Amino acid sequence: MAIEKLEAVDITCYIEDLNEVLKKCCQSGCFHIEPPDNSKGEKFRLLNEENPYESLITELSSFFSKVGIKYEEKNFSSLKEESASELSVLTDEIKSDILKNIEHTEELSEDIKHRRQVAMYLSHLEGIDEDYQKLFSCKNVSVRFGKLPIESYEKLSYHKDKPFIFNTYDNDGEYYWGMYFVPSSIKDDIDDIFSELYFERIRLPDFVEGTGKDAKINNEKAIFSEREELKNLKKQIDESIDKNKEKLNMIYSKLVYLSGIFELRREVVLYDDKYILIKGYVPSKKSEEFISLFKELDTVTVLSRPCERDNRLNPPTKLKNNIFAEPFSMFVEMYGLPSHHGFDPTMLVAITYTLLFGLMFADLGQGIIISIAGAFLWHVKKNKLGAILERVGISSAVFGFLFGSVFGFEHLLDPVFRNMGFEEKPFEVMDNINTILYGAIALGVVFIVITIIINICIGFKQKDYERALFSNNGIAGLVFFIAILGGLVGNLILGMNLLTPVYVVFLIVIPALLMFFREILGCLIMKKPIEKVGVGDFIASNFFEVFEFGLGFATNTLSFVRVGGFILSHAGMMSVVMLLAEMAGKSGSILVIIIGNIFVIGMEGLIVGIQSLRLEFYEVFSRFYDGDGRAFEPVNMKIKNINSK
Repeated sequence: MAIEKLEAVDITCYIEDLNEVLKKCCQSGCFHIEPPDNSKGEKFRLLNEENPYESLITELSSFFSKVGIKYEEKNFSSLKEESASELSVLTDEIKSDILKNIEHTEELSEDIKHRRQVAMYLSHLEGIDEDYQKLFSCKNVSVRFGKLPIESYEKLSYHKDKPFIFNTYDNDGEYYWGMYFVPSSIKDDIDDIFSELYFERIRLPDFVEGTGKDAKINNEKAIFSEREELKNLKKQIDESIDKNKEKLNMIYSKLVYLSGIFELRREVVLYDDKYILIKGYVPSKKSEEFISLFKELDTVTVLSRPCERDNRLNPPTKLKNNIFAEPFSMFVEMYGLPSHHGFDPTMLVAITYTLLFGLMFADLGQGIIISIAGAFLWHVKKNKLGAILERVGISSAVFGFLFGSVFGFEHLLDPVFRNMGFEEKPFEVMDNINTILYGAIALGVVFIVITIIINICIGFKQKDYERALFSNNGIAGLVFFIAILGGLVGNLILGMNLLTPVYVVFLIVIPALLMFFREILGCLIMKKPIEKVGVGDFIASNFFEVFEFGLGFATNTLSFVRVGGFILSHAGMMSVVMLLAEMAGKSGSILVIIIGNIFVIGMEGLIVGIQSLRLEFYEVFSRFYDGDGRAFEPVNMKIKNINSK
């Protein structure tokens, strides 16, 4: 339950050693590199070089998609090639034969498609008993192959005085298939006539030879031959891909690795066109191990120092939590990471969220179901929300046992309680409404006091005395809140009049005045200049802010009434389910109970989860938490994983 301590690291090397140094940083898996500062002077500049590996990655990725290779990260230690040109040559050697065969298959597929179309035409012209090539070679007579609509065929008689001959060879019910002969000198005129009659001309390719029947047979033989060739080519391509898939994945993995290394060059500063400066952070416990990686590089200097020694540093944040609290870091990150010198609320969130959810959704059976579902999501699907459900489900089951509720059955555990020495179950929800509501408010008071104390500690740690002493979440606000609350409880519940003049002056008025003058008092203590504002503006703004503080304490406290409301709501909903089960009779009661429990787990479980998170964000976090940190991100962890696989 803490923020892990970091050390600031400065690495100095010659530009020639940069790639090797960056590789070591990646291999460590614990180095967070800092963005470079290019405002240091004329001799400092950034390395804005074009990445030579990006185009190769894009090209190889496109090739993988084309041939259907699924990328898998591979160990590439056996590949000695380092430069982009060497890896490009190596890739082209493998790709060239595959791509050549793929291109040939595409040509064959296109030709087969064309021949199939021609085969359809030839099937209608099978009756031609002359060689096609002789017909094509006529000089004085032009030949047109095609099909003419049946209704247009009769209209040819209108043009019987024209010098043409139309021979038909097939009738498919819609068209006459055939050809017409016309003297070449007047072919344009005749073509116009046939065009007006909707004649669709077919242009047969040059490979059509022989008579109609011979051309059809030869074309079918060619299709069969090309299909066999295409089949063999595809087999060769598949064999070649299987043979080279491993190596191609190795090349791709290395390209990704080298590209990542090269991208890191943008995160360093070049001094005097000769020296490289790299700044970053490593966890303190791994500092010595990180420095030892560079012992073999004589020209590289690595210096480290604890971040706490230099207030000018703004380190990233690396959360460190135990196995119970770790999944709840997801909620903290949703709100914003704490700064490195701040407070990690993950354990507080883990305890309070688990407590709130269990109270508002108290049922032994339903809690176990939620916990089992969460365990499945976490251990099988690796969903972090599942780990949270696993924990809050257990909390629901524990409170469900205390309340004696199992899937809505309120007295199923009575024998267990009797064996434990109780006359009946310890707590009946619907008979203790006031106790539940007052208890929810008391719980809210405890939460608010805890968060104010945390804020006070953070203020003192950061030497922000205005925050620790005089703010609404400081000592003044804490005294003000407890005093008003104590006065109300004493008068309304205990019958004691605590609101004496001394009590009011010292515990309510003076703390309110301290909050009113908090900015001035804070500046005086910290010896800072006081901002000059008009007296009227100062009084008006601070009066309404102190009024808002008091109103905020009231609304924040009453906000926890929802905890009691959901306890009662859950019990009420399950009583409705049981009532419906009784109305359904013996045959349908089990089904109603099952459906009712599923509905309550789904709907109310979601609402309770959201409301618990709302209480965390608005009533807990808002009092002390500044989510202004940034994540500790070790450089190229993915690259490291590729290399180690």
